[in-house]
Amino acid sequence: MIKGQGMAAQKRFRIGHGGISIESSTFSPLYSTLDDFHVRRGEELLELPYVQAVLRDGRDDIDWLPALQARSLPGGQVTAETYQTLKTELLDRVRASLPLDGFYFDVHGAMSVLGMDDAEGDLATAIRALVGPACVISAGMDLHGNISPALVEAVDIFTCYRQAPHVDAMETKERGLRHLLRCLDEGIRPLRAWIRIPVILPGERTSTFVEPGHTVYAKLAESDVVPGVFDASLWVGYVWADQPRASATVVVSGTDAEAITGEAAKIARRYWDARNNFGFIATAGPADWCIDEAAKLGQKAVFISDSGDNPTAGGAGDMPYMTERLLAHPAFASGEKTAIVAAVASPTAVAACQAAGVGAPVDVTIGGVLDPVNGTPFALSGVVYALYPADPVGGDIAVVMRGGVHVIIPSRRKPYHHIQEFRNVNLDPAAHDVTVVKIGYLEPELREAASAAFLALTPGAVNQDIPSLPFHRVQRPVYPLDPAMPDPTFDVRLFGSTA
Repeated sequence: MIKGQGMAAQKRFRIGHGGISIESSTFSPLYSTLDDFHVRRGEELLELPYVQAVLRDGRDDIDWLPALQARSLPGGQVTAETYQTLKTELLDRVRASLPLDGFYFDVHGAMSVLGMDDAEGDLATAIRALVGPACVISAGMDLHGNISPALVEAVDIFTCYRQAPHVDAMETKERGLRHLLRCLDEGIRPLRAWIRIPVILPGERTSTFVEPGHTVYAKLAESDVVPGVFDASLWVGYVWADQPRASATVVVSGTDAEAITGEAAKIARRYWDARNNFGFIATAGPADWCIDEAAKLGQKAVFISDSGDNPTAGGAGDMPYMTERLLAHPAFASGEKTAIVAAVASPTAVAACQAAGVGAPVDVTIGGVLDPVNGTPFALSGVVYALYPADPVGGDIAVVMRGGVHVIIPSRRKPYHHIQEFRNVNLDPAAHDVTVVKIGYLEPELREAASAAFLALTPGAVNQDIPSLPFHRVQRPVYPLDPAMPDPTFDVRLFGSTA
C-alpha cells in the first residue's frame, strides 16, 4: 500500500488496481502460456506512466493498493491453466486489500482463453464478487477489445483508445483512472448504454489516421460534452476471435439515461453507415506485387507490411513467406537491390549463427515451428551479418544476409516498431530499398521514416481476407461476412441502477 501526498485529507479512498492484458487470435495454433506474460505485482504497478501521472496530483486522501497486472505480446489463445494461475493470484491480492472504494480494471479487451468465450467478462465478474456492489470499477481499454454485456454489467465506467495507431494509449489509461476518481469524489455511480454493432473489421482498415476512421472517432468528443455524459467509447473490436462477442461496440457512460442511450445510438449509426468506406491505410496487394511496385520506385526506405503474420495482432511471427518472396525476386536475390526482413523468430537459427560468428557462412532453417499450420520451414543459406545479445523482447538476435536480403532472426517473437531496433543489428531502413515489417499499419516512427508504404496481403493467423476465415461462432449476420445484410435496429441495453 502507498498513500498519496499533498493536499489536506478529507474522506480517504482505498483504490485497487489490476488485470490481465493480451490480444489473442483463436485462429493461431500458437497458445499463450505463463512464460509469455510480464507480471507486475504490488507497488511495481505504481511505476506505470498513467499511474504516475495521477500520483503527481499529490492527493493525500488515497490509499493505493495495487494487486497484479499481467501483460503479454499478442498471440494465440491463453491456456486455461495460465489464465487460472494469473486470475487466482490477482483475486488473492485483491482479497487481501479489501475493503476497496474503487478498482482500476487494467485489461486490453481481446483475451481469448481456451474453453472460454468471454475472459474479460469472467475476470471482471469475479472481481466484482470480491469487492462488492459499492466499489466503483473503471476500465481504460484498447479499441480492439470485444465488449460483452457481462463485462458492462460488472464495470461501472469505461473509456477506450481513440487513435489507431495507439498514440493515445497512456492518455486513455490515465483518463480511466481520472474517471474513477471523479466518481469517488462526487459520489457518482454511472449508468452505461451498450450497443453491439454487427461489424468485424481489422485494425488495418479502421485506422483513425485516415478517413472515415478519423472523423468517426473525432466526433466522439461531441458526445463527451453532452450534459449527463461522462465518456463515449467506440470499440472497433478484434476480428480474429471466433466468439459470439466479436464485434464493434459502443458504450456511453454517464448519469442521464436518455442522454447516454441517445448518444450511443448516434455513434453506432455513424460507424455502421461508414462500414463500406473503410479501406487499408496503405496501398495493399499480394506480396509479389508489393515487392515489384516497391522495386520500381527506385528509392530507399520503402516499407512493406507482412500483415498476415503480424505478432502485434496475434500472429506467430515466424512465417518466412516474405523472405521467400524477396529471394525469388532477381534484383533482391542478386544484391542489386537490398532489403531488410524484420523478423522471423527462431532460437535454433540464432544459436547456429552465434556458433558460426559474424562474417561466417551459415545454413539455417527458419519458420514453420510457431505456426506450422500457415507456414512451412525455409532453408536459408547466407552469411552471419550481425549478432545482438539480450534484447528485452526478442532475446538474442542474429541477422543472416543472402544476396541483398538481410533477415533479422530473434530468439523470441518480436515486432519492430522503432528505428533504433534496426540500428542495434547494424541496419537502417534509410540505407535499404525495402524494409519488411511484420505489422499492419505502420507505427508512427516507421511511418515517418517510410518514403512509401505497402501492405502485403500475406498468409497467416491474422490474414486480412476476413470473409475467408473459418468463422463458426460469431453472431450472424455480420459485416463483411454478410455484406447484403439489412440495417440493424441498434437495440440499446442500459446497465446500472436508475433508482
